[in-house]
Amino acid sequence: MKTTTCSAMILAFCCGLMSSALAQPAPQAETTCFESRKGASEVVKRDLQPGWPNVKCSTKTGAVLWWGDPFDGTVPMGDMPLLEKVPPGHAVVKPRSEKLALMPMCGTACHNGVGPQFTPPKLPVGKKPAPIPTMAAMVPDLQNLQHGRGRIWCLDCHHTTQRNKLVDNFGDPVSFDQPQLLCGKCHGDKMRDWRDGIHGKRIGEWASTGKKRWFTCTECHNPHNVQDGARNRGFVQIAPETPPQLPKGMKDAKHELLHGVAQH
Repeated sequence: MKTTTCSAMILAFCCGLMSSALAQPAPQAETTCFESRKGASEVVKRDLQPGWPNVKCSTKTGAVLWWGDPFDGTVPMGDMPLLEKVPPGHAVVKPRSEKLALMPMCGTACHNGVGPQFTPPKLPVGKKPAPIPTMAAMVPDLQNLQHGRGRIWCLDCHHTTQRNKLVDNFGDPVSFDQPQLLCGKCHGDKMRDWRDGIHGKRIGEWASTGKKRWFTCTECHNPHNVQDGARNRGFVQIAPETPPQLPKGMKDAKHELLHGVAQH
């Protein structure tokens, strides 16, 4: 009798442990959404503090709808010509280098400048990239490079010896975190408009001297295939969404009709 009772107690205890384990919720999958271009500026949703997420993601398009902190994960932009009027640290960007999966391979493993097998004695005469199966597999866009419509090639943008760097007009290396210094070589008008806040995207403080996050060129544009999308115009179209819901307790958005400056 005692043996039966003991066995029953052990069985009940084990069943209780199993029930407890089964009752625990499964770990939630990470939510990732893109800030400006899918696959290029993706961010993982997380809480900056309890109940305060870093981003709100669209369930329809997967794009960021709202930033809990527009400066989360940003660093100072660095030296930028004709932006001397911006106070130091008020122009910030989100580093791109750490998100480029091929950067360590291209800049360290293959094009590291060590040995003749990695650095040819002289560069090709023509500006047509040689078909390399490994490169085509890693970056399919290179098989039909659209940027420049046949007028440019790889080393117009990438440094000849430092493949983990871009190159400016003077042949000096440029960080992947500052692609505007490269793009401005050909797109001077867009560079000017980007600098003045007409072209591109910024988030942060609205005051003219306030701190802002600048979105760099490659966060919005795919440099290898600028003729993207069905329109062949550089961007894949995103279906518009309905406006976000008003905060709880607010019946309308008439407050947006009010101005901080007195009207005369």
